[in-house]
Amino acid sequence: MVTKKWILLNNEIMVKKDDEFSLSKDKEAVRSYFLDYVNKNTVFFYTLKEKIDYLIEQEYYIDFYQWYTFEQMEEVYDLVFAKKFRFQSFMSAFKFFQSYALRDDSGEKFLERYEDRVVAVALFLARGDVPQAKQYAELLINQEYQPATPTFLNSGKKRSGELVSCFLDEIGDNLNGIGYAIDSAMKLSSIGGGVSFNISKVRARGESIKDVEGRAGGVLPIMKILEDTFSYANQLGQRPGAGAVYLNIFHTDIEEFLDCKKINVDEKVRIKSLSIGVIVPDKFMELAENDEACYLFYPHTVYKQYGKYLDELDMNEMYEELVTNPLVKKKKINARHLMVKIAQTQKESGYPYLFFKGNANRGHALKELGNVKFSNLCTEIMQISEVSDIEIYGKEDTIRYGISCNLGSLNIATVMENKRIKEAVATAMRSLTVVSDLTNIAMVPSVQKANKELHSVGLGAMNLHGFLTKNFIMYESAAALDFCNVFFMMVNFYSIQSSMEIAKEKKETFVGFEQSEYANGNYFQPYLSKDIAPVSDKIAGLFEGMAIPTVADWTELMNQVKIHGLYHAYRLAIAPNQSTSYIMNATASVMPVVDVIEVREYGDSTTYYPMPYLDNDNYFFYKSAYDMDQKNVLRLISVIQKHVDQGISTILHTNTKDSTRDIAKYYIYAHKMGLKSLYYTRTRKASIDECVSCSV
Repeated sequence: MVTKKWILLNNEIMVKKDDEFSLSKDKEAVRSYFLDYVNKNTVFFYTLKEKIDYLIEQEYYIDFYQWYTFEQMEEVYDLVFAKKFRFQSFMSAFKFFQSYALRDDSGEKFLERYEDRVVAVALFLARGDVPQAKQYAELLINQEYQPATPTFLNSGKKRSGELVSCFLDEIGDNLNGIGYAIDSAMKLSSIGGGVSFNISKVRARGESIKDVEGRAGGVLPIMKILEDTFSYANQLGQRPGAGAVYLNIFHTDIEEFLDCKKINVDEKVRIKSLSIGVIVPDKFMELAENDEACYLFYPHTVYKQYGKYLDELDMNEMYEELVTNPLVKKKKINARHLMVKIAQTQKESGYPYLFFKGNANRGHALKELGNVKFSNLCTEIMQISEVSDIEIYGKEDTIRYGISCNLGSLNIATVMENKRIKEAVATAMRSLTVVSDLTNIAMVPSVQKANKELHSVGLGAMNLHGFLTKNFIMYESAAALDFCNVFFMMVNFYSIQSSMEIAKEKKETFVGFEQSEYANGNYFQPYLSKDIAPVSDKIAGLFEGMAIPTVADWTELMNQVKIHGLYHAYRLAIAPNQSTSYIMNATASVMPVVDVIEVREYGDSTTYYPMPYLDNDNYFFYKSAYDMDQKNVLRLISVIQKHVDQGISTILHTNTKDSTRDIAKYYIYAHKMGLKSLYYTRTRKASIDECVSCSV
């Protein structure tokens, strides 16, 4: 097979001249990709009107004429094309055209370029408001903000999927509740949704059913059914279903739960494609740190004694009570040994995710309405959830809160360079609000109810390492901490301000606002004693020309929120955003990069992706995450976390020399630093040279 010209040019990046990579070859690869492939495979239209009419008449686009005249649409197109957008890397262009650009029904020809997708999204979200459409279009073509994949991919299309594709729900401890969860999993997976379930309420293996001991099968059989369900309901075969389950660490099935991810475990036990997460209350971390004995509890016996589920109890208050209650069945283990077991499982499989329940609820602004009990497939969504009561046929169900994730990410570099934090956050929040208002997942009533009443969104960020490198700032430095503290404080401020303004315009707040920490002012207290401002001159220079909110500004905002309320129960969440970051030529999320030049395999081709803004002057500022002290990484994430009301997808990068005890120490440190979750643990395998050098 003849290798394509653009692939060959991209591969020439790795050819060194005078000990420097040939980075300019990537731009040549982009040019070749367009001249030799994209242009030749794009449907040509003589005029813009011909194009719009064709896409609408052939039912590729919705009928935009219901909201706009052609002249109004032309204004938005003119604004976008005047920017003369160019992809900055081959990977950016390749990712867009392979995964996002609209194709004809044959799948062979492109009907959209990047600018067309931007305009379609802007027109769709603005819904007839021309000035608003222009604001959305400018935000997107400047690459200051990137909607999550389902929103960017489906907006404006006639034959489209949902605008959101991430969901969470609770599973009750009865057949009706379990059946509801499996039915929900199948329906949500069929529309491309990834679904996370909290299975902590399910009775443990060997517990009683109708007071007959030893009959319950535990959580593993339910996990097997869910895994098969996600595999079966795979969006017409286009993409495999994705699911996750979370289990409270005090549940007696926890060891079996962890064993399911071992490579050498019996196939009857092994869970291959379903992701797993562990819910870790503060009490367990205390027991593990002190190397004390730990009791695991049989959840059904807890429910029979207290009328509450195990995962709804405050273990700081109830742990000793449960230990001493002879009617609560329990099992004794060593807490530190269990933590090391978690670390060993992570070294083998990358799982489980860790959700630090105490940290997630400590600053929770809706604590009077309920607790955050678990997270999603990427560990950044943290919202209240409640198990629904699903009755037998003929009786009315009591539907409570599930969760849907409505995400988007700011590009830190472009927002900072354009000095548009306030404008970008405000416009992004409005776009997320439209998606929330349009989303109606009627097939799963618990998810529908939460979205309708809470209007939750998750504005995140990407390109932190890229921005720091471009400005010659080391990721592990004090300057990076300084920057993140100011930047994410500003994002928090303007997201609250935007939510307040939307509530004022709509004359509507999220349900339960009056009971929230926003309404009584408690949420704002950390910002009312001292201005948060850059410490160093270098960081101050980066914010020059932008107004940084002061104590007086925060005080005024608090007072305005008390009057007008907030539209969104939740606002900020930092997702991994790996796929969309390629389009933006950005480093993913707020995590450090793994490779300075990333290697990707596509079919029979190998491609190379130099990190954004990479040149031979800033090369060493792109230090690999594997070479960083993970405590420095966790410290930086903890600074960001102070300003984010939900969570941050945080990956641990370890090396083969790191023992399970070393990894367990990272858990303890992350918990102490206030992180709410840990996502995957990645382990870099030692090379032959490394192995030899270690053995000498």
